[in-house]
Amino acid sequence: MIDLIPAIDLINGKCVRLSQGDYSRSKEYGDPLDMAMQFEDHGLSRLHLVDLDGAREKRVVNYPVLEKIAGKTSLRIDVGGGLRSVEDVRIVFESGASMATGGSIAAKDRDGFLTWIATFGSGRIILGADFRDDRIAVSGWTEDSGLELLPFLRDYLEEGVRQAICTDISLDGMLSGPSLGTYTMLRRELPELHLIASGGIAAFGDVLRLQKEKLHGVIIGKAIYEGAIELKELERFVLSGGTYVPSYLPDEESDPELNQESTAQD
Repeated sequence: MIDLIPAIDLINGKCVRLSQGDYSRSKEYGDPLDMAMQFEDHGLSRLHLVDLDGAREKRVVNYPVLEKIAGKTSLRIDVGGGLRSVEDVRIVFESGASMATGGSIAAKDRDGFLTWIATFGSGRIILGADFRDDRIAVSGWTEDSGLELLPFLRDYLEEGVRQAICTDISLDGMLSGPSLGTYTMLRRELPELHLIASGGIAAFGDVLRLQKEKLHGVIIGKAIYEGAIELKELERFVLSGGTYVPSYLPDEESDPELNQESTAQD
């Protein structure tokens, strides 16, 4: 079954969503602890927490929010945004995170990112590959690194990275559907990589399509907050072991064979 990973992005301690990574196009959705508790109440076990203040300021900022969520829920939390050093990673782990995601550092300081892996282990470090037009973006998505997506992932896979979150910035927060072609290509080219899709998820059918392509996980943000995907649907999916299909979907998406094929993850 594909992992369902709800997202909470933080600015000034509040839960927000951006559109295409643009800080000037943010919308606030309230208290992050309340949201996290709702996720857990609906059977979800993971959380993707992004410190947008940290990403912009290049330091860990919202770790007190992480401490609250980790202290009040049993969610397995992966944290990204603003992590630049081993000490930064240590802070988020001591604050309750299970995993840390490195994006900008992986693009700008290869040796530094590999030190994270050597220090904490590949099971706790996720490679963040945020891309626009197949090129890696850094520093809160404000800069083009010049690095191409596939070689970037392949290089780190060869260095021991085992999991990556790939976010299509052009689709993030737009509710227009995921970059399915890119993810299909990455699964074909890098079958050993534990690949998590992010950006553009607009409807429950997107989750099923990504599962069919054997993605290991999917991050869902704005679709939850705007009501395009209901938490009760995600709960039914989890309880069914990944076989639940809403009755309102078209026949081709409701095909039982879709789920029989997709639940056999690599």
